[in-house]
Amino acid sequence: MAEGSERGQELGAVIRAGERRILLGSCSWADRTLVHDADWYPRRTMSAEQRLRYYAARFPITEIDSTYYAPPSEHQASLWAERTPAGFCFDVKAYSLLTGHPTRPQSLWADLREGLSEETAGKRNLYAKHLDPDALEEAWRRFSAALEPLRAAGRLGALLFQYPAWFVPRRENRRELEALRERLPAHRICVELRSPRWTAQERDRQRTFELLRGCELTYVCVDAPRASGLPWLPEVTTPELLVIRFHGRSEETWNARTRTAAERFRYLYSAAELAELAPAVRAAAEQAQETHLLMNNCYRDYSVRNADQLRALLEQG
Repeated sequence: MAEGSERGQELGAVIRAGERRILLGSCSWADRTLVHDADWYPRRTMSAEQRLRYYAARFPITEIDSTYYAPPSEHQASLWAERTPAGFCFDVKAYSLLTGHPTRPQSLWADLREGLSEETAGKRNLYAKHLDPDALEEAWRRFSAALEPLRAAGRLGALLFQYPAWFVPRRENRRELEALRERLPAHRICVELRSPRWTAQERDRQRTFELLRGCELTYVCVDAPRASGLPWLPEVTTPELLVIRFHGRSEETWNARTRTAAERFRYLYSAAELAELAPAVRAAAEQAQETHLLMNNCYRDYSVRNADQLRALLEQG
């Protein structure tokens, strides 16, 4: 019996090598350009529930990006769990407030927003430093608690903490990474460091990887444009999990202010590019119990097409 079929719904194919699993998917199943400008879904009139069920029957994993812009609710997490088959996996992107990114005040929980000073509440963006320590700790607690329905249903993969380019290797930022494990002891956590300084030189890499291993944090390897300055480093820092995110290779839009994320990551990998990546992906996956491969080139059907192609390459190997 296929995974997920006991709930009347098939689960997208999982690649297995002994006890090891490789899960491939897209970083979004509901991007506007995928829903409205592509023909991947059989009908543009499908409901949100129908789309998620259709996606899950084709891929065993996805990433929830909406939680970066506003914290999730337990009700929404329950719906995600109910609409997917057993074995399906959601990686969840951390709320922007928790990763040092600018955050819209109106996205904050209403009672915490009421505790802001008038000046702060009127700002276009706020940061963690604008909250008093108790309110900030409560934000961490609520973010974790809202995901409990996913965790209880066995659908929660890893929490993705994507740090901005200005989050550089300084003492206070290393301490912030160490605090992740203290704040979220029950979760698998993966970390994407957008500043090249964490991995620029060999000694930088080793110090970064040692820190992540000591904190039991999964390093997120990325395939990204040269303009990012980010190297391709499929390093395994936690034996239970490897995460690789594919951002495409659009040099022109990496640092550009695009109207949408889909436009920024508008890039379709060629068959040759994926074939070149596949051996390194396969070799790295042999070092982890579970591997998450997520296509972030979420423009129209680019990500789902490339995920299908890469899965076929890995299955052939």
